[in-house]
Amino acid sequence: MAEIVIVGAGPAGISAAEILVANGLRPILIDEGARAGGQGYRRPADGLALDMNKLMGSEAGRYAALHARFAALRPQIDYRPQTLVWAIDGKRLHLLRDGRTETLDCDKLLIASGAMDRIAPLPGWTTPGVFTLGGAQVALKDQGCLIGSRVAFLGSSPLLALAAKQYRAMGAEIAVIADTTPFSAKLAAMPALLGAPRTLLRGLWYMATALRAGIPMLNGVTPVAVEGDGRVEALVLRDGSGRERRFACDAVALGYGLKPETQLADLAGAEFTYDPDFRLFLPKIDGFGRARPGLYLAGDGVRIGGADAAEASGALAAHAILSDLGRPQDIAAIRPLARRVARLRGFQRGLAQAFAWPKQQIAALPDSVTLCRCENVTIGEVRAAMAQSLGPVEVNRVKAMTRCGMGRCQGRVCGPALQEIVAAGTGQGGESAGRLRGQAPVKPIALAAAEEPA
Repeated sequence: MAEIVIVGAGPAGISAAEILVANGLRPILIDEGARAGGQGYRRPADGLALDMNKLMGSEAGRYAALHARFAALRPQIDYRPQTLVWAIDGKRLHLLRDGRTETLDCDKLLIASGAMDRIAPLPGWTTPGVFTLGGAQVALKDQGCLIGSRVAFLGSSPLLALAAKQYRAMGAEIAVIADTTPFSAKLAAMPALLGAPRTLLRGLWYMATALRAGIPMLNGVTPVAVEGDGRVEALVLRDGSGRERRFACDAVALGYGLKPETQLADLAGAEFTYDPDFRLFLPKIDGFGRARPGLYLAGDGVRIGGADAAEASGALAAHAILSDLGRPQDIAAIRPLARRVARLRGFQRGLAQAFAWPKQQIAALPDSVTLCRCENVTIGEVRAAMAQSLGPVEVNRVKAMTRCGMGRCQGRVCGPALQEIVAAGTGQGGESAGRLRGQAPVKPIALAAAEEPA
């Protein structure tokens, strides 16, 4: 029997595993987290008395249903939590589990690795108390902790209003919700956003809730700086009229939407193409998630689409696996899944317009701003390297000369902003800057973990 491995126990991975189990297979489900559910449906730590119904709001029913489905599924799969896939070599996966490395060979590999925050730097963003938006949510959902008592939410993402609502529900004061995209861009994107009316209405309700609570909600802002001596003390912005405003706070949640976690797909042999709407290089797949023979990609790890799209794309990938194993599939049952994925991913293109990646603001950042915090590389150092005679004009060459993107995160945080700095330096589009190539280990592992036992 073919060995089928799924990486990622979020909505996409769980949905795929259900389809495979229903067809008599027992897949291996590997997940870096301690508990299944992914980021959006993250379960709190064991023993933590956290009211998830209050925290999840209108999504509480879907949250409970997903975890109930996984509880029923677990005895029928080989589930391996707290296991990191840190490298892929052909059909062989390199794992870190219980502090030791091991390998696992597979015939079919489905990667549902999810997404992470996309971050644009600003002066002071390395000050203690600045968190990514996703990190702020992890602290809340996983440990029941607030990142501060008075929190400012900055960036351009529909998740700003959601996270602010969750923080307010848990007792935090919200200093401001500041979006760098002008309100006019949101209105212009409305026709595309109508493709998912339920999601649109939920987002509008989050915003309306914040306004009713008297929370300042600004659009079209330009971040000036995070102020603080050893800790966050204030967020300084320039509003749409050009007026500078200072918001006292003790923490900042920073996020510009999500970007797929594609490092494993890269190591597994997927091809990439540049998407000008998202200004990202994304894996090439067919309509079912096939990236190459034996490799399948699903969920937000290949295209941002949200939990509903992730579940449907996970199911599509599972059907592709079954088809490639020679098992007949019911096309009539599969078509609605494909339509749902297409509709929801189209909605995300509308969101990319309504909550835009601030490429102009990044290109205008001063030289003194830290770009790569792992290696403490400033934007000025990148620009200086490019300005040399025969200086680098592609991100991997810039990385080699400056160490930007060479640290613990392997460019997962600084990579998108680096791409914009390089593109601005050459005067060309984002595609010309290239993409940082994935390298193993995709996340840090201890040298001792790879030692052979005595």
